[in-house]
Amino acid sequence: MGRRGSPGPHGEAADADTDAEAEAGQAAAGAGAGAEEAEEVEAWPPGAGPGPPLWRLPEELLLLICSYLDSQALGRLGQVSRRLQRFTSRDLLWRPIARACLNSGFTRHGTDLVTSIPVKERVKVSQNWRRGRCRQGTLLKWRRNLMPWMQLEGGCLYLSQAEDIQAYQLCPDGSSLYCRPLAIFSGHEEDVCRFVLASSHVVSGGGDGKIGLHKVNGTFSIKFSAHEQEVNCVDCQGGVIVSGSRDRTAKVWSLSSSQLGQCLHTIQTEDRVWSIAISPLLSGQLMTHLGRDFHRGAGVLDVLYETPSTLLSCGYDTYIRYWDIRTSSQKCVMEWEEPHDSALYCVQSDGNHMLASGSSYYGVVRLWDRRQKGCLHAFSLSSPTSSPVYCLRFSTTHLYAAVASALHVLDFKTP
Repeated sequence: MGRRGSPGPHGEAADADTDAEAEAGQAAAGAGAGAEEAEEVEAWPPGAGPGPPLWRLPEELLLLICSYLDSQALGRLGQVSRRLQRFTSRDLLWRPIARACLNSGFTRHGTDLVTSIPVKERVKVSQNWRRGRCRQGTLLKWRRNLMPWMQLEGGCLYLSQAEDIQAYQLCPDGSSLYCRPLAIFSGHEEDVCRFVLASSHVVSGGGDGKIGLHKVNGTFSIKFSAHEQEVNCVDCQGGVIVSGSRDRTAKVWSLSSSQLGQCLHTIQTEDRVWSIAISPLLSGQLMTHLGRDFHRGAGVLDVLYETPSTLLSCGYDTYIRYWDIRTSSQKCVMEWEEPHDSALYCVQSDGNHMLASGSSYYGVVRLWDRRQKGCLHAFSLSSPTSSPVYCLRFSTTHLYAAVASALHVLDFKTP
């Protein structure tokens, strides 16, 4: 095992028109202004000084009035004056609008995942996601076809390439990266199949049947034999590692240094294990089996927990399925079908309304609004040659997709 280098630190507003978008860009700049402006916004003395009757209203009442406005009306109100521009740029006013948007950084329960970006700016970018307006680019290319996997964390993108996992720092614009990797995690004798980031570790499964464990900000690195055949998938959470293999077993391992490499539990399955995920509940027990009457060969290639009781799956039978184990484990709550009858290799969610999937032909990435049955937009990334989208990840502004010979980016911030 070896490690080279060291890592550095590292919807939608309904019926919003072009005028609202243009204003949103202006007001977003106001929202990101300095501390002096922020203090001026907070100071709203009712009845102070000359001016229209609007200025004489208490701040609480003006906030209540603005809360009834949609994004278009709120945006145009901000164009009246600089004072109103700053006032209407408050996150408090845009938060309810953002929660109805695609990929605005809010979960279904209202948790803000991207507090560093003004909410109004996210609403503006969300309209690009909804309308499919983006700029395509290629971040990396490699000479031979691979089956890459990746993870996105903070300003770093981790990408598996053959036997290694490389960590790249994204440039501030998010549309490019520094070509020299920050770190390279190596040790597998065959290609890395899947890997995850957890507890400051990179946990990987390889075609050599082994699990690799690498400390992100240190030199610790180890691997151990896990399965008789390739490790197709791994997950790690709460000090527990789970792995699935072509040898028709799923195994549970401890991340504890005293038990590292010791199998805690083996689950025999009827077929090869292609995807695996740990429930946030971490009960340690087999809870249930999902679905029934699947066609032979309808393997699940990706599974993603959104909450302890809800998860998404996709695979060879061309469907994205949404499961809620509180209601039924035999039938999914919702499903979306890939319109061109292609297998789905990966799925990601914003935790609220938007889904993104990668198809098996021509590098097709699809965006979905889970409030609708049909696909919102499709983007082909691997023309003229055909390749699956093996993995995709996205932030509130960019989507990154890995195909057989390249890493692509879709920039929704500056289309």
